[in-house]
Amino acid sequence: MARSRATDYDDKRRAILDRSAELFAEYGYDRASMNKIAEACGVSKANLYHYYKDKEGLLFDVIRYHLEELLEVVENADQPELPPEARLRELCAALLDAYRDADAQHNVQINGLRLLPLTRQTELKNMERELVATFSSAVLGVAPQLKGTKLLTPVTMSLFGMLNWHYLWFKATGPVTRADYANIVTKLIADGSANLLKQPLKLAKRSAASR
Repeated sequence: MARSRATDYDDKRRAILDRSAELFAEYGYDRASMNKIAEACGVSKANLYHYYKDKEGLLFDVIRYHLEELLEVVENADQPELPPEARLRELCAALLDAYRDADAQHNVQINGLRLLPLTRQTELKNMERELVATFSSAVLGVAPQLKGTKLLTPVTMSLFGMLNWHYLWFKATGPVTRADYANIVTKLIADGSANLLKQPLKLAKRSAASR
């Protein structure tokens, strides 16, 4: 007879994922062994294997759960009926707030996704693309002149660069709040994009060797 799941199975699995994310972020995926994870979680290695058969499964679920939460937050925050700048500001603020207690998960997403098998990478990258599509739509709202140009994607990814790497310098007790920073990022994208095509950029032609 198959072993039945405890009523708190999902809570314990989530606790294991959160602690694993912290260890992956602190030590790196290679050095965070299953032994170390089990010890940090306060469970036996055998008990850890009851939840995850290997470290790859842990890494995948750390990133998957994180992306699922980001997608839900962004979906709930998106209000296309708002004025374009307000819509983009709300999205930026929501994403920054979702990162509030998820520095470890965010770090693992950025640095660990490439370590997974291609099939699993593809699943997670499709989730990332959903996030990008929502923000790209909002960017296009504040910068309609980018429609049909080669610049919409790099501008959108520049936005993500400002949001995704804020954890390296941001301090909750600092002079800039998350709401302040959401406004700063929105203004940089909106005002910067407005001037982007006034003097057409000379995009360098890529050589065959650099492609």
